[in-house]
Parts: sequence; structure tokens; C-alpha cells
Amino acid sequence: MRPRWINWYRLSTGVGRFAFWNSVNFRCIRREAAEREGPYILACTHLSHIEPFLMSIIVRRQIDWMARIEFYTYGIFRWMMLAVDSIPVRRHGVAANAIRTAIERLQQGRCVGICPEGGVAQGKDSVMRGAPMRKGVCLIAARANVPVLPCIVLGTDKLNRVRPWIPFRKANLWVAFGSRLVYPRTDEPNRRKARELMAQELSREYQSLFTELCAAYGISDSDVP
Repeated sequence: MRPRWINWYRLSTGVGRFAFWNSVNFRCIRREAAEREGPYILACTHLSHIEPFLMSIIVRRQIDWMARIEFYTYGIFRWMMLAVDSIPVRRHGVAANAIRTAIERLQQGRCVGICPEGGVAQGKDSVMRGAPMRKGVCLIAARANVPVLPCIVLGTDKLNRVRPWIPFRKANLWVAFGSRLVYPRTDEPNRRKARELMAQELSREYQSLFTELCAAYGISDSDVP
């Protein structure tokens, strides 16, 4: 990451916040959990493609998102993604470079954002309904020795169109951050088993958060894709 005259991350999120607070009816559980100091991984659910953008608006500290390589195909989009310090990752095969970069960012004390489902996941494919997740988040957490903060986001499937963003229409967005951090299983000598145990713990947290968020705001399971 090279020094820049303009902090494109702050500029883009500043513009986004103006649109967000004039358009979205936002409710959140434990928003302060994401503002903690030090390195950690923000592991967010993925009902649509806009969670990283929205979470960057909601969380005050910068998040370096891991984003699939397809978003870097065209010049202007590639420039935009790199300008906000995102990390390109291949969803198929071994993403060694992306993992290495994420670990380096965490070792610098930064926050790295990951959607552990590996892509948009709804219904039975979502981790909040108990679907299995990719273990990359656990691998990075273990190698960097940093905790993971799970996060549930509901309503993004309605915000990937223009109409909900019209000022004062007040589309709905619900977010719940974990009540606790999930740490790497350093007490387990078998690394693969340690990652599996950590993934199971994260899965329980996602399901618990989903139940808590729905109960807190009267959201029906049938209202969530």
C-alpha cells in the first residue's frame, strides 16, 4: 500500500454515509463491538454483493475487504478496488497470495473483512441457517493469531436496486455483531482439527446471532431470503 494524496477509502465511505443516513432505516445490535482497537477479522454474512460497502459505511475504522478476483477485471473497477485497499482473492484453487496479504495486513494492526460463505448465500446455503463455511477465515485467523468477529446483516437483498436508495424512502437494514470474539484454537495441536473446531464455533455464533436479531426486531424467518 503506497501513500496517497487522497484517502479514497474515507472519501468513498463519506459519500456513502450521506446517502445511507438519508435513505436507510438502520438498526444494530452491539455496533461498538466493531470499533475495537487492534487487528481482527470481521466475518460477515453475504445475502447480496453490497455487504462490504455497507459495513464500511457503518464501521468507523477502515476494513480491508477480501474480494473475488472477478471484480478486478476492468481497469476502472480494478483501480477503485485497489484504491480502497481491498485484497483480490480467487475463489477456486489455493488463494496463497490473498491469504499472505491478509495476514500481513492483520500483523500491521488492521481489520480485514471476509465473507466466509465465499459468495452470495441465501436460504439453506447461508451460515446463519447452519450451512458450512469455507475454512479460509479460520486459517487466516490462526496464522495471524487474531480473533474473528462474526456479523449478521439482513435486508441487503432489498438494497441492491436504485429505488430503496431514494432519499427518505427508508429501506430497512438490520445488523448484529457478535457478543464475543472467536479466537483461534491454539490449544489443539492438530491444525486441521483446530480450524474445524473454530468453524463449528463460528457457525454456532452465526445461528445464535440470527435468532437474536430476528427476535429483537420482530423479523420473520420467511422475510429473510
